[in-house]
Amino acid sequence: MGLKGRRRRGSPACFAACVALAASVPAAAQESPYLFNDAHFHLTNYVQVGTDIDDYIDIMGDKVGRSTLFGIPLQQMWSWGNSGDYAPTYYLHSDAPLYYYSFTDAWIAEQYLSLPPEQRARLDPMITGFNPADMYAADHVRRVLRTYPGVFSGIGEFSIHKEFVSSKVAGEVASLTNPALDRLLDFAGEAGLVVILHNDINIPFGPLDQEPLYLRQARDVLRRHPDATIIWAHTGLGRVVRPTQGQASAYHVVERSPAHLNLLQEMLTDPTLSHLYFDISWDELAKYAVDNPETTRAAAALLNAYPDRFLFGTDNVAPRDQAAQLRVFHLWDPVFAQLTPETSFAVRRGNYERIFDAGRVRVRAWEAANVRRQ
Repeated sequence: MGLKGRRRRGSPACFAACVALAASVPAAAQESPYLFNDAHFHLTNYVQVGTDIDDYIDIMGDKVGRSTLFGIPLQQMWSWGNSGDYAPTYYLHSDAPLYYYSFTDAWIAEQYLSLPPEQRARLDPMITGFNPADMYAADHVRRVLRTYPGVFSGIGEFSIHKEFVSSKVAGEVASLTNPALDRLLDFAGEAGLVVILHNDINIPFGPLDQEPLYLRQARDVLRRHPDATIIWAHTGLGRVVRPTQGQASAYHVVERSPAHLNLLQEMLTDPTLSHLYFDISWDELAKYAVDNPETTRAAAALLNAYPDRFLFGTDNVAPRDQAAQLRVFHLWDPVFAQLTPETSFAVRRGNYERIFDAGRVRVRAWEAANVRRQ
């Protein structure tokens, strides 16, 4: 990935230009012909290699209007003792641990700053290079904002509980009950940073007939941070963290039916969670929605009932071309076909623009008050 045409970060001209861009985007976006805005996109993979930023702009082309921009905060270790001369590029490629790679934030910022202003306006970089089990995580985020003012719109995607990943991370395991997460979300609310949080709603291969293990902890955390705008990635599901179904057994008490869509509806109607949104990113989530006509109708009905609370994202990692970028979008075609025009626009584009435009304005205001001009 090349760096070219870089402008000096932190300069007054750059700072002012970014503020102006944040204010000018919404009106132009109203009339754009794009299919969607991508609320969940990884430019780089687990060994910090990915798509060149100029190539990604070309991949977006006339199909993707705007996109989040982040790497992956974890680096897969290449342990010669574990895999020899084979260099793993994915967390399932070896038994070696993962570790947090903070340089990803500088890399994303430099890639973004290498673009001309009109292309930057289409991207919302996110800070990910922190350990959410570290009480200093919030300090890392604050330091990144002060180093690269005018660049970032939020934090994430970062993970607390994630199937197969959490157990591979070196050091202390992240937890929803760790005060480090509260400190991080406190600062996100203060600075206006949009939060993209990955947290599996249940343990891998967890029982489907009882309340998901992490549901109550997650709701407690969310309720403690009403000032933060939080997007729950993949609605809490994964490859093997499946939608719950059926009724509770005699040995497990749940609040209501544990069916996943019902759980989402409970959160969407909870006035203490009005700051919570869900992204419908990842092909693994799409498979649940389009599994059969009944699941497709149910997914569409939920989106139509709460059109302002869902955002589409691909969760693509370093796509090769536009076809790869659009593949996840088209997996949702059966659901999109059953949405009202208003809901379809909101989920595909409108909610992204509303949430991230507001995030840009709030973060730029925090920077204006807290960043010393160079």
